Amino acid sequence: MAKFKQALKALILPASILVLWYFTSEAGILNSYIVPPPQKVFQTAVTLIKKGALAKHVWASLYRVFLGFFWAFILAFPSAVLVGMVRPLEAYLVFVLEFVRHVPPIACIPMLILWLGIGEASKIAVIILAAFFPIFLNTLNGVVNCDPKLLEVGDIFGFSVLEKFFKIILPSAMPYVTVGMRLGLGYSWRALIGAELIAASSGIGYMIMDAEQLSRPDIIIVGIIAIGLLGYVIDLLFFSLTAKLYNWNKEESKSWQELEL
Repeated sequence: MAKFKQALKALILPASILVLWYFTSEAGILNSYIVPPPQKVFQTAVTLIKKGALAKHVWASLYRVFLGFFWAFILAFPSAVLVGMVRPLEAYLVFVLEFVRHVPPIACIPMLILWLGIGEASKIAVIILAAFFPIFLNTLNGVVNCDPKLLEVGDIFGFSVLEKFFKIILPSAMPYVTVGMRLGLGYSWRALIGAELIAASSGIGYMIMDAEQLSRPDIIIVGIIAIGLLGYVIDLLFFSLTAKLYNWNKEESKSWQELEL
């Protein structure tokens, strides 16, 4: 019942915006050419769904996001673990990491197109750049902030470096890792849409840019709504998964705390 009430509260603002949008459109306050009425947007969405155009663009964007995010994690996670466990490495990498971290991935698109072409590789590279640092920095914090007392318990039990990592450090760092992954996934989505706006022949960003050139604000709004809904659903699913992982981590940490006592 509490979740139902919370869901109703969350729908109050979107419903209010929709009602306000409808009545201001009907009253002629909003220019229908610039801001089409909601019923027009709904009809356009239904048409795009029936033709399969929306599904085509959504699938193209989802494919790029998940592929880029996967490679970002493959690169960022072991790198962060290595730097976190071999602390002297940080002094050699800090300048380069901080420099690259402050360069927006969108700014790299022209160079990536020159290096990788206008195909999928340049878009995947943009996503990797966007998702790498949230995953890397949060994982690094998780590894570095592992409780020294738990590591002492591992020493008492004669654990090897790998055993310490898998039995102590990784469970302790999981909340940091999952937060980094969640942030990285959100950054991936934003970076991809920007990349598709600039250089793509498919995807939601391309659909929005194509609609802008055709002066179709209804399609633009459909694209924006699709981005928001997809991002919300993906984040919700990821949050549910990370919540289960966090519960596992709490049980794991509790067992080691009992051993420490």
